[in-house]
Amino acid sequence: MKGSETARDHGSGEPLWRHFTMAGIIAALLIPFVLFFSPIRLIEARLYDLLSVIAPPSPAQPGAVLVAIDEPSIGEIGQRWPWSREIHAKLVESLRAAGAKVIAFDIVFADPSTEEADTAFAKALGPDVVLAADDVTTMLNQGVQVTRVNPLDFFLDANASAGLASVHLDGDAYLRRMPEMRDSFAGEALRLAGEPRPAAPEGALIQYLGPAYTYPRASYYQALDPANFLPPGFFQDRIVLVGLSLKQATSADIGTPDAFPTPYTVTEGTLTPGVEVQANILDNLRHGLYVLPVPPSLMVLLIVAGAFMAAVLSIKGVTWRTGLAAFFVLAFFIVGAWALLRFGRFWAPPALPAAAALAVFGARFGLDYARERHLRRTVSEAFSRYLSPDLVAQLARDPGALKLGGERRNLSILFCDVRGFTTLSEKLKDEPERLTTLINRLLDPLSEAVLAEGGTIDKYIGDCVMAFWNAPLPSPDHPLKAARAAMRMLEAVKVLNAELQQEMGENAPRFAIGVGINTGDCVVGNVGSRWRYDYSVLGDTVNLASRLESLSKEYGVSIVLGPATAKALQEHFVMIELDRIAVKGRSEKSAIFTIVAPAEQRQQDPALAQLTELHPTLLDTIGAGKRVEALALVQQCQTLSPSLSNYYKKLMGKAAAIPE
Repeated sequence: MKGSETARDHGSGEPLWRHFTMAGIIAALLIPFVLFFSPIRLIEARLYDLLSVIAPPSPAQPGAVLVAIDEPSIGEIGQRWPWSREIHAKLVESLRAAGAKVIAFDIVFADPSTEEADTAFAKALGPDVVLAADDVTTMLNQGVQVTRVNPLDFFLDANASAGLASVHLDGDAYLRRMPEMRDSFAGEALRLAGEPRPAAPEGALIQYLGPAYTYPRASYYQALDPANFLPPGFFQDRIVLVGLSLKQATSADIGTPDAFPTPYTVTEGTLTPGVEVQANILDNLRHGLYVLPVPPSLMVLLIVAGAFMAAVLSIKGVTWRTGLAAFFVLAFFIVGAWALLRFGRFWAPPALPAAAALAVFGARFGLDYARERHLRRTVSEAFSRYLSPDLVAQLARDPGALKLGGERRNLSILFCDVRGFTTLSEKLKDEPERLTTLINRLLDPLSEAVLAEGGTIDKYIGDCVMAFWNAPLPSPDHPLKAARAAMRMLEAVKVLNAELQQEMGENAPRFAIGVGINTGDCVVGNVGSRWRYDYSVLGDTVNLASRLESLSKEYGVSIVLGPATAKALQEHFVMIELDRIAVKGRSEKSAIFTIVAPAEQRQQDPALAQLTELHPTLLDTIGAGKRVEALALVQQCQTLSPSLSNYYKKLMGKAAAIPE
């Protein structure tokens, strides 16, 4: 037994191997997404956008200063773009005079302009200048052709260097990838500054230091005259990147503005100028800030870890704590991915590991929900024959309220038997169908009376109904409900007799019932064999209730109550003691009672009040053997309560038998 317990999920009864197999299957289904499902890359990229902008690293000093070809500069210079290269020559001389260490133009000078302008620009160039080159990709039928577009040889012969400024966009047109070539634009600028750096590994991601306009910048026209427009030393010993920084194209010659969506576009809603992207790439190379995606093998392990972590946390089934566990696992992977990105410079996308965990939680919830539905359906089917629909619905909502297998409870037991059924059976022995119809018409309202008061129908024993209260669901006022059910039964019999009288005339059978109710401790639960069992009750309380029902005929009353039941009902009904009978297991006799009327009629009917005063005296007189006094009291009580005439006739005979 102990071994079987450890092999099972204690929350649901499901074998643990099946629980963890489910987690393994979910992980196996998600692993191919790492290698073969490209759309997941876009989801992971968007997560990178969101996490990489949280507390980005901040070098002590930005690696470059920007000179922006912006709208104010176009207005100040008074020329349409592209400007004369003589202006660029003046910029080089101005920046060099201001102490710039490296001057890098994020502009491709691949086509000649005027001879005078090109000559002036070439004279200004030198070993401290980087000019942008570009790779142009052309799709051909035979494949993909990549063409390198370099600056004019005339400029390169002037000792200027060429750096490849090409960038590669992701599938959603966002710019996240580091250039992989060694002669990149930013790499050449670092080399000329005396800080050569190796190219970033394949697949490395750019860590942006901030949104657009994070880097120190000056408008182009200001850089032409820094002494008048800029603070002293603004360009001193700095790498200066020159490039377009336009909000929109100002002429057809410019084409589209040199600006790209970056991770900060998601949060800031702005594009980053290409020259500022190059500044970010430069700092990524200088400080090793670029981020490396983890290998697929590690992602596979993370997916498996996510699935089995969720399996462990949901091993006892899904509760409100499972929701907290799911939140914890989700937060663990997201915060862990951010921490690894920030402090380890590795990118482990949390999408698939979190999806594996949530899928396990979801599958666990689905299985538990299906099991719960099955349990509710089983409970409903098992008890719909015995309980009222309201109680069945309550048990279905809370099956934990049902304790199968037997438990000790204080219950109220009711037995109801049809008077004269044997005689009726003999009379209709040649018409069994009619007999069955009649008894079903009687049992139906009797059963309805039990269910209306929240009782549980235990069984039908021929023409007898057995029911009980306070199980399987608690009912604190169960004696009162049992008594009310008995009153409903009596009223239902009157209605049925009236219906039969109207239908069948003088030949109609007239039903009468006797009810016994007793309250006490019983054992309630599934009783039977492994092949067939019923939800029933056992104990002396049940036996006494059955005996009380049989005594109802002997005493000529419709309802007989045990002592515990009568005590619980004394505030609700007017009752009289019928007699004292011997009870199994007790040396003293116990009083039995019957209901005369609801308690509120005591004040409305003086005869009831008088009856409750005289009746105990009558019983004492009979017990004392006072024949004359007893006979007088019997007649008086019979007059006060005609409904108990049969009972007082029996007392009359008992009093008359007293010796004179």
